[in-house]
Amino acid sequence: MKDKHAQVYQQEASELLEELEAALLELKDDSTNKELIGRIFRALHTIKGSGAMFGFDNIVSFTHDIENIYDLIRNNKLKVTDTLTGLTLDACDIIRDMLGGGSPDASIRQALQKQFTQLISGPADGQSGGSSDEDRHEGHETTWRIRFRPRQDIFAAGVNPVLLLAELKDLGPCRITALTDDIPMLEDIDPESCYISWDIVLTTDQGENAIRDVFIFVEDRCDLFLEVIDWPTLADDNSYKKLGEILTERGDIHPNTIQKALGAQKRLGEILTSEGHVTPERIHSALAEQEHVREMRARQSAASAGAATIRVPAERLDTLVDMVGELVTVQSRLSQLAERIIDTDLALVAEEIERLTAVLRDNTMSIRMLPISNTFSKFKRLVYDLSKELGKDVRLITQGGETELDKTVIEKLNDPLVHLIRNSIDHGIEAPDIRAAGGKPRAGMVKLSAEHSGAHVLIKIEDDGAGIDAARVRRRAVEKNLLSPDAVLSETEILSFILAPGFSLSDTVSSVSGRGVGMDVVKKSIDSLGGTIEIASRPGAGSTITLKLPLTLAIIDSLLVKTGDSFFVVPLASVEECVELSRADIEQAHGRHVITVRDEIVPYIPLRKSFAIAGAPPEIEQIIISSVGSERIGIVVDQVVGEHQTVIKNLGKFYRDIQEVSGATILGDGTVALILDVAKLAAKAEAETLVPA
Repeated sequence: MKDKHAQVYQQEASELLEELEAALLELKDDSTNKELIGRIFRALHTIKGSGAMFGFDNIVSFTHDIENIYDLIRNNKLKVTDTLTGLTLDACDIIRDMLGGGSPDASIRQALQKQFTQLISGPADGQSGGSSDEDRHEGHETTWRIRFRPRQDIFAAGVNPVLLLAELKDLGPCRITALTDDIPMLEDIDPESCYISWDIVLTTDQGENAIRDVFIFVEDRCDLFLEVIDWPTLADDNSYKKLGEILTERGDIHPNTIQKALGAQKRLGEILTSEGHVTPERIHSALAEQEHVREMRARQSAASAGAATIRVPAERLDTLVDMVGELVTVQSRLSQLAERIIDTDLALVAEEIERLTAVLRDNTMSIRMLPISNTFSKFKRLVYDLSKELGKDVRLITQGGETELDKTVIEKLNDPLVHLIRNSIDHGIEAPDIRAAGGKPRAGMVKLSAEHSGAHVLIKIEDDGAGIDAARVRRRAVEKNLLSPDAVLSETEILSFILAPGFSLSDTVSSVSGRGVGMDVVKKSIDSLGGTIEIASRPGAGSTITLKLPLTLAIIDSLLVKTGDSFFVVPLASVEECVELSRADIEQAHGRHVITVRDEIVPYIPLRKSFAIAGAPPEIEQIIISSVGSERIGIVVDQVVGEHQTVIKNLGKFYRDIQEVSGATILGDGTVALILDVAKLAAKAEAETLVPA
């Protein structure tokens, strides 16, 4: 069995690769964006560093040169180019293959590494500029070791070193130690000379230039030494270097002297001081650095702990949702029992449990909700690769990435969106020359957006291409015997033929499209999610495909209705209103299944007839007015019981061909209620001429 820690690394590295690809594609349009460059470097650094911990040595060796290149870019020693971006994206594919246990072709890997190595060994002159460490550390809390040794005549220039140290403190937490070992005997002191130097340990996010700016007017009157001793990617724990290591690094003592001193029983600082190797001030300075870094790391750990997340296997989350669903059912049964038994104490307990169950349900469902931004970001690479393959220049714009959807919906949404984006680029976006001739920018645009709409989410795929020729769609539908030549249809109805199985406007079959299966797959996938598709087109200006999806597929608010002895559930999100249907209304319609609601004729479906339920209907029936796409339709039932928290249960394989029902739920008394799929119920009724066309 694979080491669980290695599995965690593989999962985290996969997420980092997605983030890396998204940043790389953004960098193509903004090659000087230091935040993006920093994100890329940190992702590469983490993939390499963690890979070394879990035995992925092939990833470590392959990633090393790439990391170095982006370090050079951060330091302004190399510029971002389209070639470099493309090479790095290719490298992402190889790393992903290695993560999955694959062995990428050695010649391809070596050729790629050679290209990266050439970039490192030969950056062009003039590409570097400014201070490199400013770019490297600015924006990240970094701990610096600073040695400030003024020249003795610094006072003569009117400089007060204490004011410089005070200014340094404004940059962040710091510890300052005065070194007094150069102060001469009293009789030899010149009161106008400076004999003191300072060791400073500073933690700041301002970068090296900000530190040097403090000393900018005394650079020629001091010795200034700066060195990074700690920053987030180096801090794996709260420990820090030992005292002897710090003194050796500073050049205050020789390593051999440290080894001799370690043979004694006294503490190292006491030994070195008593033997005259270093002064007490230097020991104090080294201890101050040690304590400062320890405190800063502890603070960073505490801050990160406050925003920590816990990884939970999806199966456990699904089990939790199932158990909450069972609790909702039991709570409903308890509420019904409390209504039958006149007991104040029982009623109070039932109300409290109902309140707690509602809170638990909402919190559990919120755990399943994920921002759609992660899904959107994956498509940037798809657009990049497809644009190269088709010889087009296409930009992907995303909007509303913070919109949240149930994780189950998001998982099933990936394939439909892939098909839609591929179609937009292949069929919609014109070639650059054609666009330019038509007065459009050479680069095409595909926009992916999401927004909440009640209990639904609207996802739109827009492009600024040629649009969809409705007349051509109609001709192709007639050719395929999907439509009679004299049929009168609206443009929306004509465009909906694109979703028919085997329908395609392409005259040739390519590796991208033309087989007539893409949009059929999209429709089936969206139907399985309880969603709808709407197609709109603007000739010469582009097209828009809108997906309307439910927020969740686990527990929904619904309307419980009854016809005969059977209970049904209608999703509340699709319910607009309820109206009565009397015998007079039926006679007035002369046998047609329509009713006038606020001066609008609304067709309706008698549920009793659709499901062949025996018995006579009551004198006054109820019509549930629902929205199906842009249309309104009614469902006639005997009785509206009321609102209901519906825990969706899938039907078994035996019932998989029943299109009008999307699932079932268990009521509080154990009765099973079927969940109606209003859209498919309407489609079946229209096919059977129950609803007038």
